Amino acid sequence: MQELSADAARRIALGAQGFADRRPVAPTRRHLLSTVRRTGLLQIDSVSVAIRAHYMPVFSRIGGYDRALLDSASWRDTAAKPRALVEYWAHEAALIPVEDWPLLRWRMRRFEGGRWAGVHRVLERNPSLGADVLDVITEVGAASAGDVERHLELEVRERGGPWWGRSDTKVVCEQLFSAGALSVDKRVGFVRHYDLAERVLPPSVVDTRVEEVAAVRELVRRSARALGVGTEADLRDYYRLAAGQARSAIADLVEDGALIPVAVRGWDAQAYLFAGARMPRSISGSALLCPFDPVVFFRPRAQRIFDFHYRLEIYTPQHKRVHGYYVFPFLLDGRLVARVDLKADRAADGLRVAAAFVEPGHAPGPVASALATALREMADWLGLADVIVGDRGDLAAQLAQCT
Repeated sequence: MQELSADAARRIALGAQGFADRRPVAPTRRHLLSTVRRTGLLQIDSVSVAIRAHYMPVFSRIGGYDRALLDSASWRDTAAKPRALVEYWAHEAALIPVEDWPLLRWRMRRFEGGRWAGVHRVLERNPSLGADVLDVITEVGAASAGDVERHLELEVRERGGPWWGRSDTKVVCEQLFSAGALSVDKRVGFVRHYDLAERVLPPSVVDTRVEEVAAVRELVRRSARALGVGTEADLRDYYRLAAGQARSAIADLVEDGALIPVAVRGWDAQAYLFAGARMPRSISGSALLCPFDPVVFFRPRAQRIFDFHYRLEIYTPQHKRVHGYYVFPFLLDGRLVARVDLKADRAADGLRVAAAFVEPGHAPGPVASALATALREMADWLGLADVIVGDRGDLAAQLAQCT
């Protein structure tokens, strides 16, 4: 069996994610779509303390692009520039290439009976609500859950509890989206506006049927391409596949030669190398990674590849947080060397660094200098005048001197 060093595996993984490529001088829609097709997905998250999660991985790879390019690729459809990305449950809620939507139809079929237990309670209260929602959207076109409620002249049930403030209509809209009957035509103020899937997606996509085994096999292949090298758990997590699904697909891909079993020194599990993966001689440059970047969103993989213990502390009480509320790992020359708690402080017109920490074994001076440059680039991209460094963390003082 082929053996890889841990360093080689790390370079392969980062190369697969685009970190071995030269950044374009003036990023275009083509660069953006090439990046998304390489990563396979952009996870969507509602937290906006620094920047919405789906925008950041593109910036991390190609630099200061116009975020309107991603908006138009995802939520605008014209003859000149057809919709290129669409929302669905991939890793979690994510933007995926439009052509990948049929690969997740098996998941939509599973969700037809309800993605959440709470859906059943909603429909027991109002058995006709699903049909009513579809009728309204069929008639009026793309609409938010609030728009649908107004058309139906519904009295919104009291919000609160485990549904995070969702009304019955919102729950049903989300269920119909999960089942593939609805898709997301656009977002306004980050609010989803749903439309019939056949009006959001081209007929060639909606009409495509892929049998579940073949679809899962292709999803695992795409996971392997995006990861470069990974364990079964890595390949499974990328599109949140079940263990049985992934094992069968991996076995088929190994037999076909698309995956090559390898041993990675220091890893405690069998690894698989994507047959087309590059092994860059080195990884240079720097990048700030949001908590939902594919390089780090599967925390066990981040630990395995980078020896980087990473946990999102949003839901941790403030006095118990170790590193901060919304912490970005900092990638420098192929290593995760620091982490910073960031906030876009519009009132102060600055990118605020609430805390900064250097990872063990890395010299603070060079890390602080490179990090200061990366933070300045991010602030410029966000249209913020300053980088404001607080005093928390063992890297804060040196970072402040560099900004």
